[in-house]
Amino acid sequence: MTKYRIALMVLLLTGCAGVTPSQGFKFGQMLESKGVHQLNDGIKSYEDGSYREAVGELQGALDAGLSDPDKVRAHKYLAFTYCISRRETLCREEFTKALTIDPKFELTLAEAGHPMWGTVFRSVKKSFK
Repeated sequence: MTKYRIALMVLLLTGCAGVTPSQGFKFGQMLESKGVHQLNDGIKSYEDGSYREAVGELQGALDAGLSDPDKVRAHKYLAFTYCISRRETLCREEFTKALTIDPKFELTLAEAGHPMWGTVFRSVKKSFK
C-alpha cells in the first residue's frame, strides 16, 4: 500500500513541476468554465420546456463569463425563450444583443422558419445589414 502512495505522490509532483505561474490555471478560465456549464444547463432546460429555469441559467452563464460565440448562443436561446413566452420585445432585444456581438450570426434553416421567432429575427437582422 505504501509503494502505491509514494508512486502516486511522485506522479502528481512530477506533473506539476513543469507548470509556471504564467501557464497555470487563470481565474478567467474558471469563470468561463462555469459560464459554459451554465450555458449548457440553460439550453437543456430550454429543450425540456423549463423556460423560467432556462432564462436564469442562460443569464447566469452570461454573467459568469463566456466567449463571444457562446454569448451569441446564450442570447439566441434567451430570444427563443422570450418569443415562446410571447415576450416579443425581450426576444427582439436578445437577437439584437447576439447580432451586436456577431453581425454575421444566422439561424439554422429550421430555426429561421419557426413561426414564433423567425419573423422577429429577420426583422432585427435587417437593421444589421
